Amino acid sequence: MHILIAYLSRRLPFYYGWVVLGSAGSSMFVRNAAGSLTFAVFVPLIADDTGWSRALIGGAAAVGGLLATGASPPVGWAIDRYGARVVLVMGLVIIGLSTMAMAWLSVHIAIFYAALATGRIMFSSPLNVGPATVVGRWFVRQRGRATGLLFLSHSGGMVVFPLVATWVSVAYGWETAWIVLGLMVYVVALGPAALLIAQRPEDVGLLPDGDSPDDVGDPAETTATSDAQPADGGIEWTTRQAMRTPALWVLALGTGFLFLLQSGTNTYQADLLRSKGIDLALSQLSIVVNAAGTGIGSLLWGRVLERVRVSYTYAIVALVMAVACGLFAYGDTVALTFLAAGLFGVAVAGILVVPPVAYANFFGRQSLGTIRGVTEPFTSLGQAIGAVASGLVYQFAGGSYTIAFVAYAVMGALTAAALLLARPPRHPATTADLTAREQADG
Repeated sequence: MHILIAYLSRRLPFYYGWVVLGSAGSSMFVRNAAGSLTFAVFVPLIADDTGWSRALIGGAAAVGGLLATGASPPVGWAIDRYGARVVLVMGLVIIGLSTMAMAWLSVHIAIFYAALATGRIMFSSPLNVGPATVVGRWFVRQRGRATGLLFLSHSGGMVVFPLVATWVSVAYGWETAWIVLGLMVYVVALGPAALLIAQRPEDVGLLPDGDSPDDVGDPAETTATSDAQPADGGIEWTTRQAMRTPALWVLALGTGFLFLLQSGTNTYQADLLRSKGIDLALSQLSIVVNAAGTGIGSLLWGRVLERVRVSYTYAIVALVMAVACGLFAYGDTVALTFLAAGLFGVAVAGILVVPPVAYANFFGRQSLGTIRGVTEPFTSLGQAIGAVASGLVYQFAGGSYTIAFVAYAVMGALTAAALLLARPPRHPATTADLTAREQADG
């Protein structure tokens, strides 16, 4: 496969990394077959058709999130050991089958839980960690914008998959909609993932960003002093070294809390608006507004990260999410709820784009898959809790989501304050070097 990629890279008039980005982006696009916004389209339809409670329906997504916490570490290791292509192809095959299996969920609730949980595992682990890791390896100087474009493809899927689900559900029934979504996975993404992705540019005789050897500076001059620019030009962290830094755990915990808000909002957004008296069509249209905000935010945060410290950027993201949750709680007009959906989408883009860039900038490319695998369980756990939390509040608060969204707003503000502590770590080798020089000078 590397022979084909090397052949193409020599004949293209542009850097082959952009082809890798597009191929990884196709996997990001189709993972929305199991995305929370896509599932949000089906929540009221499944509830009306089966009589299942919202908490019971959301529980399937929660189970998937909990299982994904155990799947992420081995997936990250497999990406470093066998390459992102193998992991992505397997993830795409499985998510396509699990999505089509959702057409038979009414046969037994166990089928529903198994199919949705499997899809959510693929969504959260191989089809999340894989694309971001491979893009983080092909780009260094342009990592922010490349990661922003990667998640722009994800936001495109956030628009397309719910729209297709809505249209097919209305025209042919929600069971047929699940089959159509599963087939879309194979048509759009399986070929690019299998044929066009290489693990790193060096494997095919290239350098990150398309640089020539003359463009690469002296690695000895590179230090981890600013997280607005990549700090991996020759400084590589092992997973064990990264796990000893406070920065890793601040990022991981903060991301987990923000994904709790994301899951608790996206899964129930359409139903939240219906509970406020907004009709089904407008409620589902708000999902499109949310996804459009994510698309805008993907480009915005990607460029901001190349200029502004990660901790400041991520704190702003958390504050925007907190404001959006407050608007969801108290907004009583279509205009306010649509504003909340748009702002929330922009914030969701931030929690998608910022962490992959931060981990790569802080810890380098060598062990990036394993490091992402170690931290991703916090994301999956947050999504699992959020998926069921809003449904439980709705059930026990007399058919209202207000308490949940007030709590989310407070949590977002507190997380913003904590993320200011996410400072770039100093590599042990750099610290030892500095100490040795100081002793020699003394």
